[in-house]
Amino acid sequence: MVDLLVIGGLGVDVRARVPALPPPVADSLLVPPIDLRIGNTGAGVALAAHALGLRVALVDVLGADPAGDVVRAALARTSIRITLADAPAGTRRSVNLVDPAGRRMSLHDPRPWSGPAPFGEAELAALVAEATHVHLSIMDWARDSLAVLRAATSVSTDLHDWDGENDYHRPFARIADLVFVSDTRLGERAAKEAAGLAPRTVLVTGGAAGATLHTRARRPRTCPRPFRPARWWTPTVPGTPSPRG
Repeated sequence: MVDLLVIGGLGVDVRARVPALPPPVADSLLVPPIDLRIGNTGAGVALAAHALGLRVALVDVLGADPAGDVVRAALARTSIRITLADAPAGTRRSVNLVDPAGRRMSLHDPRPWSGPAPFGEAELAALVAEATHVHLSIMDWARDSLAVLRAATSVSTDLHDWDGENDYHRPFARIADLVFVSDTRLGERAAKEAAGLAPRTVLVTGGAAGATLHTRARRPRTCPRPFRPARWWTPTVPGTPSPRG
């Protein structure tokens, strides 16, 4: 048994600290050291849970390329149970531009999946049956396996900067008990869209402004931002990813 099964979301992050977002238009710009490390949403969830002492399993596709080697090396330093399939298009990667206040702009290369499903239904069902909770990344390959994943005891998913209209995200939200979503594109419609996802619990994140928790039984509850501005996290364990908003 594992406490958490993470579905998808492996990749590498290239982090560049810039003086402002968007950065100044210039032929070149001197920046502090640029980092390349394991990243993307699934890695962040899995490694954070592992650091908290939870038993974690992870299943995803990964390229046979240098970026994939970075991911494999980082995961090999943990006790996370890993189930991987080869990704012919290569490993997902993101370039994250981060300003002095910690705001981030992510340039994401998803390396879309094509071809037959990378994992059989029986294989996924066996993994789900051994997990107390499943966190579902909005991976293209996982979208066709939602019927199997629905059997999990409890499910969470992160819709990231969903605009409230893109139908790609809705099937992931429909099978989840807990939904995370950013208000970046939702803006003033965030409360309405969260209500539309009822009876699910929805946490709408707002960056430095904090977050708002929407539940079926209570009024929305605002979670204020920390007293001190958050600093960009410097990992203490080699291979630990940068946090993702």
